[in-house]
Amino acid sequence: MIKYLFYIVVLAAIGLVGYAYVGPWFGADFSAPTEEIRKPVVLHAD
Repeated sequence: MIKYLFYIVVLAAIGLVGYAYVGPWFGADFSAPTEEIRKPVVLHAD
């Protein structure tokens, strides 16, 4: 039982790595957003 679980985990890891490489060809976009976000910060130093 543990042996089969190990095989499933290994296959899932291989599938995840494969999806990371092949995903952009199928329209999956993994890039981070590139817009700048500014928020005011109020410091209360007493």
